[in-house]
Amino acid sequence: MSLFADETALWTIAAAGRVEGCIVREQGRWRLSWFDGADRRLASYAGPVDDDLEGLAAALGARLGQPVELQSLPS
Repeated sequence: MSLFADETALWTIAAAGRVEGCIVREQGRWRLSWFDGADRRLASYAGPVDDDLEGLAAALGARLGQPVELQSLPS
């Protein structure tokens, strides 16, 4: 996925139908946030967050042992 460096974007992170957190890209910077009660296997993720969102979903899914979905939201 290719984004413009100054484009603001937001994705939710969900597993098994439950939204666990979100990813925000703002002014070229990425921020990963977990909601209260998020699964610890996800919330302890310390790896990179960048333009490779498919890779991030795969890495989070591997940690959790089930698919993780990232859904883009309008910004």
